[in-house]
Amino acid sequence: MVALGQVRRAFRWAQAYPSRPVRLIVGAPAGGGFDIVARLMGQWLSERLGQQFVIENRPGAGSNIATEAVVRALPDGYTLLLVTSVNVINATLYDNLKYNFVRDIAPVAGITRVPEVMVVNPSVPANTVPQFIAYARANPDKLTMASGGVGTPSHLDGELFKTMAGVDMLHVPYRGTAPSLTDLLGGQVQVTFTSVSSVIEYIRASRLRALAVTTATRSDALPDIPTVAEFVPGYEGSIWYGLGAPKATPAEIINKLNTEINAALADPKMNARLAEWGATALPGSVADFGRLIADETEKWGKVIRAANIKPE
Repeated sequence: MVALGQVRRAFRWAQAYPSRPVRLIVGAPAGGGFDIVARLMGQWLSERLGQQFVIENRPGAGSNIATEAVVRALPDGYTLLLVTSVNVINATLYDNLKYNFVRDIAPVAGITRVPEVMVVNPSVPANTVPQFIAYARANPDKLTMASGGVGTPSHLDGELFKTMAGVDMLHVPYRGTAPSLTDLLGGQVQVTFTSVSSVIEYIRASRLRALAVTTATRSDALPDIPTVAEFVPGYEGSIWYGLGAPKATPAEIINKLNTEINAALADPKMNARLAEWGATALPGSVADFGRLIADETEKWGKVIRAANIKPE
């Protein structure tokens, strides 16, 4: 009878959830891709569940500050985390985290996946990935690869490409995407892997040349651009977003949020908004998102260890 009573109380708790505003913690400043995803989903959840999902930006330490805040929050469903591919990278990149991401954050739902695109300065004599690989192998000291910083998705996508394609390039990290693109446009560096939204206008204006997108399938935003995997089988790298909660958050609340997020991802208007910046929906169950987190943690951990990458 005790167990039955607990089940009934949990059910009533989930039915009443949320009964007050919910904080959605974002480990990045307002205005960027992280923030856009959080605000789109926060607005949907607010309208569907009748309580405000308040976006709280806590940038710093590669999103670790925000993540630790959620890890230490009460597991009652009123403090949530915008989970991103950065979180699984950080699990290996940083040696002294005060939490274990896979253990301490409960997966709730995937939201969206954003392809990156391999772009070169037009001075690089390559119009395709095979031509680029051939040029890189013939000129091992001539190519520099820009990224938005050590350990960022753009850096790791490049490192994965170097390993799988068998090429060597000098990594040049910048403090953010914008300065890396400035130097790429100016020809100080030759190649980068970056989000489609950040370079699509440069591609259209022929100021940068797109060689391939990094996702396993082509991007609707650049339908004529092949994937890296079409030439380097098995290659895949992308930025993805989802929702997480503190460990021990009741399953009934997590499942309720998962249901609502998947409803959002089935909505044509939401998909149109995501498509505006090259993103695609990432629907699935709680278990699906948990597997993505586990698989990506293992995958990028291998890349980080093989390249001996250390945080700045």
